[in-house]
Amino acid sequence: MSSTPEPDPRLLAAHDLALAALHEITAPSTVGPAAGYTLEDDGVVSLRFGNTMEGYPGWYWTVSLAVTDDADPTVLEVELLPGEGALLAPEWVPWAVRLAEYQAAQAALAAEERENADAEGDDDLDDDEDESGEDDDELDDLDDLDASDFDDDGSPILHSGDVDGVDIDVLDESAPDDEDDDSDR
Repeated sequence: MSSTPEPDPRLLAAHDLALAALHEITAPSTVGPAAGYTLEDDGVVSLRFGNTMEGYPGWYWTVSLAVTDDADPTVLEVELLPGEGALLAPEWVPWAVRLAEYQAAQAALAAEERENADAEGDDDLDDDEDESGEDDDELDDLDDLDASDFDDDGSPILHSGDVDGVDIDVLDESAPDDEDDDSDR
């Protein structure tokens, strides 16, 4: 039967060293009282201290310490780690996956609206026309967007002379032509 090795007492007593390391990366006011330790592989001990920063409930400042032979304890790593019940960000989901889920939800919603309209007998209006009789082709173009219409960073790919949604091919004909004025000077 294997037993859990005992931590080096020099590491457990190195609270001052651990606090000095913490105070190099964070204000002393953000460090709370000692909150235990964890024995890591190879005899490394991680001392935990409470965290007093707002927005990080359940997180702990952790200082990993080690000692070799007859040397003094040394700091290996200082970090802020979540404890049990800590608030964590949800797992990251790639934009293309989120877009596909959004498009599927929109398609399901549109199908449900069509079913409801058919059940109520509201097929008086063509799907591409609103009550004023105007065509909704511009809105149909939005439904055709997919991941290939966007760069890897999520920004829209510019099409045929559009810059940030402005058609640069259209010139303001009412603006005065300043080139003639410059040539007289």
